[in-house]
Amino acid sequence: MAALTSVSGFPRIGQNRELKKIIEAYWKGNATLDEVHATAKELRAKHWKLQAAAGVDLIPSNDFSYFDQLLDTAILLNVIPERYQRLGFTEPEETLFAMSRGYQGDKGDVTALPMKKWFTTNYHYIVPEIEPSTEIKLNGTKPFDEYLEAKDLGIETKPVLIGPYTFLKLARDDDAQELTFDKGLVNAVAAVYAQVLAKFNELGAKWIQIDEPFLVLDKQPGDVELFKSLYAKILPARDGKIKVLLNTYFGHIADVYETVNLLGFDGIGLDLNEGKDENLAAVSKHGVAENTTIFAGVVNGRNIWRNDYAVSLGLVDALKQVTPNVAVSTASSLLHVPFSTEGETALDPAVLKHFAFAVEKLGELKEIAALADADDEARKADPALAANQELFDGTRVSADPKVAERIAALTEADYTRQPARAERQKLQREALGLPLLPTTTIGSFPQTREVRAERAKFRKGEITKEAYDEFIKGQIDACIKHQEEIGLDVLVHGEFERNDMVEYFGQNLNGFLFTKNAWVQSYGTRCVKPPIVWGDVSRAKPITVEWSAYAQSRTNHVMKGMLTGPVTILNWSWPREDITHEQQTQQLALAIRDEVLDLEAAGIKVIQIDEAALREKLPLRKTDWHSKYLDWAVPAFRLVHSGVKPTTQIHTHMCYSEFNDIIRDIDAMDADVISFEASRGDLVVLDAIHEANFETEAGPGVYDIHSPRIPSEQEIEERIGEILKKMSVEKVWINPDCGLKTRGNAETWPSLEHLVAAAKAVRAQLAK
Repeated sequence: MAALTSVSGFPRIGQNRELKKIIEAYWKGNATLDEVHATAKELRAKHWKLQAAAGVDLIPSNDFSYFDQLLDTAILLNVIPERYQRLGFTEPEETLFAMSRGYQGDKGDVTALPMKKWFTTNYHYIVPEIEPSTEIKLNGTKPFDEYLEAKDLGIETKPVLIGPYTFLKLARDDDAQELTFDKGLVNAVAAVYAQVLAKFNELGAKWIQIDEPFLVLDKQPGDVELFKSLYAKILPARDGKIKVLLNTYFGHIADVYETVNLLGFDGIGLDLNEGKDENLAAVSKHGVAENTTIFAGVVNGRNIWRNDYAVSLGLVDALKQVTPNVAVSTASSLLHVPFSTEGETALDPAVLKHFAFAVEKLGELKEIAALADADDEARKADPALAANQELFDGTRVSADPKVAERIAALTEADYTRQPARAERQKLQREALGLPLLPTTTIGSFPQTREVRAERAKFRKGEITKEAYDEFIKGQIDACIKHQEEIGLDVLVHGEFERNDMVEYFGQNLNGFLFTKNAWVQSYGTRCVKPPIVWGDVSRAKPITVEWSAYAQSRTNHVMKGMLTGPVTILNWSWPREDITHEQQTQQLALAIRDEVLDLEAAGIKVIQIDEAALREKLPLRKTDWHSKYLDWAVPAFRLVHSGVKPTTQIHTHMCYSEFNDIIRDIDAMDADVISFEASRGDLVVLDAIHEANFETEAGPGVYDIHSPRIPSEQEIEERIGEILKKMSVEKVWINPDCGLKTRGNAETWPSLEHLVAAAKAVRAQLAK
C-alpha cells in the first residue's frame, strides 16, 4: 500500500484563467455575481475531481479565493475595518473587493488595504488591519460551505486555513504597525479557530490543514509563547475526532520543531525542498511523537522542473529511519506553478518532458508515494523510477563557452561605478536641468484592448512587421504628447511593444524558453507567465534601443529608457536547477549591461533598471541574507550599470516589500535614483530612509495604481508633505506606484494630472 499523499493547495485561477476573466467582467459590469459564483463552483469541482482521479488522499478545500486567502481569513475572523463596513454592501464579495482594490462610488471613497509579497514568492497578500474596535468572531461559512460542496460530489477534502500565528504576525494595527499581542486578542483569535475545528468535527471532516509558514522565520521574543498559547486553546477542540496537520513551507522550523512536536499535532508538514537539511536534522534530533505523521514536502510547489525521484525517495527514507508514519506531500501549495503542461504544443516533446506543472505534480506525488513503500527490488523494477532516472542521467543542455569566458574575465573594477554618487548627482542635475520634485512614472502605460489585439495579430502573422511598427509608433507618439500636455518632467515611451517586463526581455536573450498558457496568479486576478531559463544566457540582439531612441527623437523632454534588472528577470522566471541562482544572475547581468551601454550610446540620458523583485527572494532567515543572496545580488546590479558616464542617470524600482531592514543594501546598489512601491504600505519605508541617511534619490509611490479609484490633487499633496517630513526635498521624486499597464486610460490620465498639479503646488509653496 502506498504512503498517504497530500496536496497543500491547488491553483484556483483556472486552466484558461476562467476565474480572472469572469471577475474582471463583473468589475466592468459585463457579468453578474451569480455568474462569478457559477464559474467558481465549476472550477472548484474540476480541481477536486482532478486530484481525486490522480489518487491524492488528502485533497484541499478552502484553498480557493476570489482574491487572496489571507484576506479571506481576515473576513472569517471578522477583521473588517469600519470604513469598509460603512459602505454597507449586501454582498460579501463586494466588501472583499473594496478591501483589496479600494472603492470609489455612491457609497463612499476608500483606499485599499496594503498589499505585500507572500514570503519569498511573487504572490501578493492583502495585509489584515485590526482596529481597537474590531470584534474578533466567526464571520461567514466559506470553509464549511466548500467542504460540503466537495462532499456533495462524493469527494472527502481536507479543509485548509491560514493559521492564527501567521495571521497575527502578518496583520497590522490601524497605524500600520506590528500588533501588540494582548491576552484578549490572542484568546479571541484562538476561540474562532477552536470553533472552526468543532464545526468540522460536526461535519465529519477527517483532517484539517492549518498553514503556519511564519514559523520558518527567525523568532522574536515572545513568538514561541504566542504560538504555544494559541494552540493550547485550539487543539482540544479536536475532541478526539478530527486530525490537525500543522503545515509549514518556504523554509525550516528547526528552532521550533521540538515545541511543535511536543504539542501533539496529528501531522507536521515540512518543506524538504527549502530548508531540508535543517528540517531533517531537527527530526533526527528530537524524534517524532508516536501518533504524529510527518508530511514530507518533497514535490516542489515553486518550480516547474520534474521531480528527481531518487532525491525525494532518499528524503522519505531518511525520515522513515526516525518514524514509520511518513506521508508524501507537496512542499507548498501548487498555487505558485502553472496549471498543466497540456496544450504546450510549441515546446518540443524532448523539452516538455523535463517539466511538471500542477496537474503533472499530482502524478509525481502518487508515483513517489508508491515507490516510498516499495522495497529495493520493487523499486528497481518500477518503470516510473527507471524513466525518471533516465531523464536525470542525460545531458539536458551544453554550456556556452563564450559566456564562461566573459564571466572569468570580470574584475573588481567591473562592479564599481566612478565617480562617487554624490559627485555624479551634481553633474546629473546640471546635465538634465530638472526642477525640484521632478515628476515621472515607473514606465508602462495602459495596455488597452486595442494594443493587445494588434500584438496578437502580429504574433499570428495577420499583419506585417511594418504595419505593427507603425501602430506602435502611433501609440508612443500619443503617449508622449499626453505626458507633455499634463506636464510630466521625465517621460517614458509607454512600453506598448512589451507583453511582460520579464518575458519581453527573455524573448531577446539566448537561453530562454516560453510557454503558451503557463499562467500563475500574482495577486487578485493579475496573472504572469514566467519564461523558463533553459541554458546559458547572453544577449541575442539589442532589445529596447530602437524604440527608446525613437521615443527620444519625438520630444525635447528627457526620455527614460526602461530595462528589467538581472535579479528580477531570474526571480520572475523559472530558474534552472542545475546551476546556482548566483551564476544565472551573473550571466543575466552581463546581458543587460550590454543593453545599458547601447542605450547610452543612442542618446538616452536616464536609464531605469527595474529590480522590482530584489527583496522578494531575500532568505527568510536573517543569518542567510548576505551569504546566500545579497553578497551576489547587489554586485550583479552594480555590474549592470558600472560602465556608464557620470552624467547618465541610473534609476531602479522595487515593488511591494518590506524594505526597511535592507535599506542600506539597497543604497549599496549605487543607483542614482530609486522609486519604491510605497502607497499601500503607508510610506513606512520613509522612516528607514531617514534613519539610514539614504544617499540615493528616491520616489516613494504617492498613489496606488492597483486600485481603480482616482486620487485627488489634495490627497497627493498631503502624501508629498508626508514624504518631505522625512526626506530632503533635493532627493525626492514624485511618481505613482508601478503597473499603469494594468489600469485603463480613464483612471490613469486624471490621476497623473492630479499628481503633476500636486507637485507644482508643493513647489510653489516651497518657493515662498
